Amino acid sequence: MKYPFDCITDLVFVEEEEIVPSDVILVPGGSHVKPMEMASELYHAGIAPYIIPSGGLNSKIEITEWEHLKRIGISLGVPDSAILREDQARNTFDNARNSWQVINERQLSVKNAVIVCKSFFARRALMTYQTVFPPNVSFRVKPDESRISRTNWYYSEAGISAVLNEAEKITKYFGHHIPNWVKQNEMV
Repeated sequence: MKYPFDCITDLVFVEEEEIVPSDVILVPGGSHVKPMEMASELYHAGIAPYIIPSGGLNSKIEITEWEHLKRIGISLGVPDSAILREDQARNTFDNARNSWQVINERQLSVKNAVIVCKSFFARRALMTYQTVFPPNVSFRVKPDESRISRTNWYYSEAGISAVLNEAEKITKYFGHHIPNWVKQNEMV
């Protein structure tokens, strides 16, 4: 280890893997532009036929996160028909649950999915979607490292605060899921 806090970096950030053809691109809600720009690039590269941006009303942008993200995708040439609607989510678990509901309503077969999100939010997003989606769905994460990344978070108070906040959320959100995951794994 280079730093005593490398274990925090490994907890919060997800190592980027090669993005492979998938069934859907998931963009958990937010007001940042970059994740939807990245999702649009993946769409145009033929990675998946659909993008599901997710998110309800956000007072920062005064519209739903879904509408905000959809506008970005449309401006980048993603067809309206490829951007599936989920505009009710209020938190990350809602993002995942509601996106899975959209997939089921559309009767889409999803075995592989790409999650595009802020880099320091990647672990929590991944674990949330893994908790909600069936265990046979495989995920890849495409993190937006344009602001805070695994190699720079510790150089600013904002980065330190964001990453430590995520580490705390990961432990709070998922501690009670561990016994269920153990049971599921032992049944396989």
